[in-house]
Amino acid sequence: MNYSELFNSLHPDFFKDKSIRSLPKEWIFTELVMDLRVDLPQATASHCPSKITFGEYHGDLAVLHDVVRKVDEGWVQYFNKGCRFYCAFDGEMIVSFCIIDDMGCFQGLHIGGPGCVGTIPEYRRQGIGLEMVRLATEIMRQEGFDISWIHYTHLANWYMKLGYKPVLRWNCDGIFKE
Repeated sequence: MNYSELFNSLHPDFFKDKSIRSLPKEWIFTELVMDLRVDLPQATASHCPSKITFGEYHGDLAVLHDVVRKVDEGWVQYFNKGCRFYCAFDGEMIVSFCIIDDMGCFQGLHIGGPGCVGTIPEYRRQGIGLEMVRLATEIMRQEGFDISWIHYTHLANWYMKLGYKPVLRWNCDGIFKE
């Protein structure tokens, strides 16, 4: 598969965006995929606390926005009505979150992926976010998505623990020829 072509199909004019063009040249990001037709998200050896539960979030958007702000103020704009959210909870409290994004079709393949993945600081390094992404990816596989795509990350090694494979690297100037 031509992943550059897929990237450009999913994100037309991405490198013309002023916010992307203004990123420091030394910041390098990775795009990763998992072929859900043949791969399963891998369980990790993390020690996610047993009290943590996972599920789709259908509650008050303002509550979710407050949690997202604790991770990245700039992401709040992406958490809108009509989006699909998957979260980790400690009781009723959201401690980790992502958007399950349906990115559409490319060459007959249904593409989606978890995006804007975050865990609030006091719950990090416990395997919660990793387990949440594993479960969200499994849900997409069960729903018939063909490819799960991780977009715009500097945490490639973290996603690779689940079986995601890096397919492209880029900086503000565009996709690297490798």
